[in-house]
Amino acid sequence: MTNLRTLLSILILFTILFSLTGCWDKTEVEERAYVIGIGMDKSKIKDMLEITFLIANPEVGSQQGGGSSNEPPQEVITITANDLITARNSANALVARAITYDLMRIIVVSEEFAKDKDFIRWIYDAAKDREIRRDVHLAVSKEKASLYFKNNKPKMETRPHKYFQFMTNRGIEAGLIPDSDLQRFFKISEIDADLYLAMYTTTTKEYKSSGNEDEFLAGQIDTKGSTNQTQFMGSAIFKEGRMIGKLNGEDTRMALIIDETADISDVLTTYPDPFNERFRIAARVIKTQPNRFDMKIVKGKLKINIHIPLYVDILSDPSMVNYAKDEKKKKILRKHLEKEISNKMEGFIVKTQQKYKGSPFMISQYSRKLFKTLEEYKKFDWMKSYPDADVNVKVTVEFSEFGKQTRVPSLKQMRD
Repeated sequence: MTNLRTLLSILILFTILFSLTGCWDKTEVEERAYVIGIGMDKSKIKDMLEITFLIANPEVGSQQGGGSSNEPPQEVITITANDLITARNSANALVARAITYDLMRIIVVSEEFAKDKDFIRWIYDAAKDREIRRDVHLAVSKEKASLYFKNNKPKMETRPHKYFQFMTNRGIEAGLIPDSDLQRFFKISEIDADLYLAMYTTTTKEYKSSGNEDEFLAGQIDTKGSTNQTQFMGSAIFKEGRMIGKLNGEDTRMALIIDETADISDVLTTYPDPFNERFRIAARVIKTQPNRFDMKIVKGKLKINIHIPLYVDILSDPSMVNYAKDEKKKKILRKHLEKEISNKMEGFIVKTQQKYKGSPFMISQYSRKLFKTLEEYKKFDWMKSYPDADVNVKVTVEFSEFGKQTRVPSLKQMRD
C-alpha cells in the first residue's frame, strides 16, 4: 500500500511538472508582426480614421538572420478604420503574422488631425488597449502620418525600433524635444491646468534662411548629403487635449529648464559674446539643482518668483580674452549670461501668457499649497489665472569648466 502511494505521488508530481513547462501556447518570433509605430490621420470618410502601421522585420539585423537577409527591414500599411483598436484586425487581412504592440515606440499624429476638436476622443482609445504601454511617445508630424512613415528612411540604423529609440532619447537629452509619452498627455489633459508639449517631427523641407543653433522647427534645418531627411526638433502645444500651436527648439529648451519634471542633461547652445558682438560663445548648460518657486496671491492676483540655478561650461572663446585666467572678465561674463538667460525666459513666459493662455512647464502643482481645500484650488482656476499672473525669473550662473585648454594665445602676439 505504501509503495502504491509513493508511485501515485511520483506520477502526480511529474504531471504537475509537465504542465508547468509553459510551452503550450508559445509563439515564435517569426510568427509575429511587430508594430514599431502607429500613424493617425483624418479620413476623407466622416468619423473614420486612417491608421498607418510601421511593422518591423525581426530577422533583419539579428544574429539569427545572419545579416544577409534580402527581406525589407520594415513594411508600412495604411487602412481606413473606425478606431485605433479594431484597426489591428483589419490589418491582418493584409499581414499574415499576428500583429503585436510589444515593441511599439511611437504614435505619430498629423498636425491637421491633432488640431481637430475630436482628437481627444480618438487618442483615448490608446488608453483602452492593454498592449499599448503608457510610455509610448506621442509625436506630431507636419505632414500626414502615413506619408511621414513612408518618407522616413534611416541610413545608418536599419532597424526601425532602434532608430526611434535613439532619435527620441538623444533629442530629449539635448532638450530639443520634450519627453512626450501617453501617460503625461492623459495626466495633463485630465488635470486641465497646464499645457502639454509633444515632440514635433517631419520629413518635409522648409528651410529657414537664418537663425542660431536651436531657433528652428523640424524641417527648417538646412542639410546636405545623403542622410535621412527626417528631423526631430521643437514641440507641438496641446491645450485641453487639442493642438493650439508650436514651439521652436529654443522655446522648448526654456520650457524644459523651468519644468522640474523634465530631465535634460546635455544642452549645447550659444550666447552673444559680451566683449565682441560679432561672435557668440558656445556653452554647455547643466541643470544639477532644482528650481525654486515662490508663489503668493496679492489682492486676488497671482505673483510667481522663479529662481533657476545653472552650471555653465564655456566651450569657446572667439574674442580670445582668456575668461578662465581673468576673474574680472569672468564676472562680466557671468552677469551677462544671467541677464541674457533671464530676459529670454521672461520673454518666453509672456509669450505663453498672451498667445497660448497657459503654462507649458507644469508649475500649477506648486500653487496648491496656497489653498486649504481642493474646492478653493478649483475655484481659483489656474488656467484662467495664469495669463494675468506677475512672473519674475532670476537666473544664477556658476561656471564649471572653460574647455579642455583653458588658456588661449594672444592674437596680437601671434600676428606680430
